[in-house]
Amino acid sequence: MDLGESHPPKGIFVCHLCGLSVPYTYFGQKPPHTHSVILLEECYVMMDPFTPEKEKFLVLGSVCSLCKQVVCIGTECSLFYSKRFCLPCVTKNKSEFPPEIRQDLEKRKAQSRLPGNSSARFKAPVFDYPYTKQSSKERSGK
Repeated sequence: MDLGESHPPKGIFVCHLCGLSVPYTYFGQKPPHTHSVILLEECYVMMDPFTPEKEKFLVLGSVCSLCKQVVCIGTECSLFYSKRFCLPCVTKNKSEFPPEIRQDLEKRKAQSRLPGNSSARFKAPVFDYPYTKQSSKERSGK
């Protein structure tokens, strides 16, 4: 994986929960070569190795606002609700979160209990992107 000569790694990002380990090129809210992007939290970022475009980047994770552990943005490791929270801290403090977040947490627990699902430590993280997928019928208006 070529990170590019202009973006040497600043260190290695390691998720405290799942062990995802990736070189990162930037930590902060304004990734390099992005003019109109300001992230809502300070994040570990790497330049996208799959495109030559300098302004493309991947967010790897951030720091839990409660326990200060580094966690990835995988749905089995953390969630963002005005700040980044690791799932163990969400579980410990779930009465402090709104009902929608508690319901989401219950769904995540139910999915992790399904047969064939093992601990997050042994799976690649699934990232929760802020968009919804449309079916082909929805896209065509049928």
